[in-house]
Amino acid sequence: MTSGTHQSIQAEGISVFFPAYNDAPSLPGLLATTFRTLEQCASLYEVIVVNDGSRDNTGEVLEELRRQYGERLRIVTHPVNRGYGGALRSGFAAARFPLVFYTDGDGQYDPGELPKLLALMSPAIGLVNGYKLERQDPWHRIVIGNIYNRFARFLFRIRIRDIDCDFRLIRRELLEGLELTSTSGTICVELVRKIEISGCGVAEVGVHHYPRLHGRSQFFRWRSLFQTFRQLLRLYWTLVFLPLFHAHPRRQSEAPTRAD
Repeated sequence: MTSGTHQSIQAEGISVFFPAYNDAPSLPGLLATTFRTLEQCASLYEVIVVNDGSRDNTGEVLEELRRQYGERLRIVTHPVNRGYGGALRSGFAAARFPLVFYTDGDGQYDPGELPKLLALMSPAIGLVNGYKLERQDPWHRIVIGNIYNRFARFLFRIRIRDIDCDFRLIRRELLEGLELTSTSGTICVELVRKIEISGCGVAEVGVHHYPRLHGRSQFFRWRSLFQTFRQLLRLYWTLVFLPLFHAHPRRQSEAPTRAD
């Protein structure tokens, strides 16, 4: 990271948050890496975990971690699961600093790579998006993920290469101007599409992806895939089709009626 960027981050401050659903085993190591990284690259920071109605002992683990880290760790708890989109929206709403970073609570991304994103953030940039250097998932998930990524990028005319990489650094003032509605994983498509059409600069950087060691992904279940497809269609209607229709109104085909 350049010294100028480092001084800017020191002055601005950063909110880091993790959506978590049944991620108790991965959270202690994830937060340890996060606090160690932030102590090196930011003087103003906060760490937030959104416990999205977990059914395991995530709540108990987070209480222990809060005693360890004190006020530096904030916990947002959903009594019932609101879905990935609901968890992200709560995290964005809870963030208090000018820069907002999030990644998943399952440990498949390394928050120690956050400085890569910070190095690319500048006044002209609103989003720094990671992309997976190599996806570490079972082959069928890699295939489904690639199809989904290509389909969504084509359908929504999105320029970034990896919509499915939840390793993002965003300016909070930009988030305040967005009205996010998705409750499923389609929130990533909605978020990136709305940021791109806002006209702000977007940067990308490769990050490592690691095997999931605990739990099971909620995205790769038939019910979740069906909900995702349905919300994608709704998003296409509101974000692509309707703006296109209003931009090119149908011309009047009939000549004005002449008065006798």
